[in-house]
Amino acid sequence: MKTLHILNGDSTKQIFDRSSLQGDIIVWREMLCEGKVFDDVGGDQFWVQRYAFFENEVGISKLDYYDKTIKELIKLQDVSAYDEIVLWFEYDLFCQVNLMALCTYLLKSYRKDIKYRLVCTGKENGKSPFQTLADYTPKEYETLYKKKVNLSRNDFLFAKESWEIYTKNNKEKIASFNFSSNKKFNYLQMAMQQHLKRFPNENGLNQIENKILYLIHSEISSKKEIIIMLLDWQKKETVYGFGDLQYELYLKKLDSYYSIKENLISLNQKGKKLLLNSGNLKF
Repeated sequence: MKTLHILNGDSTKQIFDRSSLQGDIIVWREMLCEGKVFDDVGGDQFWVQRYAFFENEVGISKLDYYDKTIKELIKLQDVSAYDEIVLWFEYDLFCQVNLMALCTYLLKSYRKDIKYRLVCTGKENGKSPFQTLADYTPKEYETLYKKKVNLSRNDFLFAKESWEIYTKNNKEKIASFNFSSNKKFNYLQMAMQQHLKRFPNENGLNQIENKILYLIHSEISSKKEIIIMLLDWQKKETVYGFGDLQYELYLKKLDSYYSIKENLISLNQKGKKLLLNSGNLKF
């Protein structure tokens, strides 16, 4: 049996490479939880939007984005050489958004003669709180593979419908859609509930943005320290699954609310006024 493994990132690949699992590897290097997205995954408009986001917001050139991301994904346009395709992802918002998009993309080349599987880490008996793929050893990857679930065409259609709801970016539609109706994607509902907190609340900022201003107000002294605090908060209280880059982007969006002098960060008058008027908002 010839197998293709689609991994959620390069850190997973480092562990996977040390396991005894066989097959070709594609690494998913997108972060579709940030920036504009289009429902036609892999279409011209989709790539135009992603090119623009990475170049203008992240500072990654079109050439680098093509080499690191698109060159990997276009391999999925023809999967006829494989008997099995295994998707390796995690429970958090970051991964679940990518997983919806990947399933939507794979649906375009779906073949009845290929077995599609999903390995998705999260809850596990005896371990707390949730497990990422980084929490397992190469040997344990073999056990994860044995626990994989089968994905049918109907499962892919559900993922596509979920993706389309997500890309409409309508809070009411996301809140009313039953993401838990398909048990193969058993972390999708939780991830989308977390995503709803990224919509603006009463003061015009979302949960992450308010948390950042609150940390600055609490006299966290540098951007580096703020990101460390955000990652700790995320691990204990949320399921965003973001890394340094995502939180750096949020800090960049909020630069009109704070000032930096000699690497020390503090709220300016606009930031202080916003927090003062936020009342009892929970951060």
